[in-house]
Amino acid sequence: MTDHSTGKKLALITGASRGLGAGLAEGLAARGYHIMAVARTVGGLEDLDDRIQAQGGLATLAPLDLKDPAQAQHLGQSVADRWGGIDLWCHTAIHGTPLSPAGHIAQKDMEAAIAVNLTTTAMLIPMLEPLLRARNGQAVFFDDCHAGEKFFGTYGATKAAQMALVRSWAAENDSIGPKVTILAPKPMPTGLRARFFPGEDRAPLARPRDEAARLLDLLLPETATA
Repeated sequence: MTDHSTGKKLALITGASRGLGAGLAEGLAARGYHIMAVARTVGGLEDLDDRIQAQGGLATLAPLDLKDPAQAQHLGQSVADRWGGIDLWCHTAIHGTPLSPAGHIAQKDMEAAIAVNLTTTAMLIPMLEPLLRARNGQAVFFDDCHAGEKFFGTYGATKAAQMALVRSWAAENDSIGPKVTILAPKPMPTGLRARFFPGEDRAPLARPRDEAARLLDLLLPETATA
C-alpha cells in the first residue's frame, strides 16, 4: 500500500537525526520511500530533510521525545490518521551511558538507559504493530552486542534486554506478521561509539551512509542498485 497523496511507501525511522538512522532515511528516500523522521534534535532533522530534498525525496519531520508516552501516542495517532499504516519501521534510537564498572553504575545512568533502550521499545511495539499489520509491513532493529563485556554493564544489559523483547515479538508474529528483522551493522564512527572508544582510529570504520546502503540491500534486495 502507498500514501495516495505522494504515491510512496512510508518508512518510519525512529532515531533519524544522525548516524545509522540518518543514513537509512537518506537511503530509503532514494529508493522511493516517504520518510517519517523522528528524533529529539530539531537541527539534525532539518539537515536531514535538506539532504533528502536535494536528492528529490520527501520527508515528514517529527521532533519529539519518544520517552514521553503522550508524544509517542501522538505520533502513532498522526501516522494512523494520515497514512493508515506503515510499510517499514527502522528503530535506531538508542541511549549510551558512560562506561563504568558494575560496582559503580550511577542509578540515573541505568534509569536513562532502561527508559530509552527498553521501556520506549516496549511502548512502541504494541502501538506500531497494528499500523505495520495494516500494510503487511516490516520492523527492523539493530543489534550491538556488548552484554557481559567489561564496563558495558548499563548499555550491554539494556541493549540485550531490548533484543530479547524484539526476538520474542518476532517469534510471536512469525506466521501472522508483521515481519520483524534484526540486523547487525558494522562498527561506524558515530557519537555513541566515540563515547565508548575514545581515541579509536576511526578511519577503518564504515561510514553510516555506506553501511545503511549495505543493510538496505540485504533488507530490500528488490530496490538494490547495481
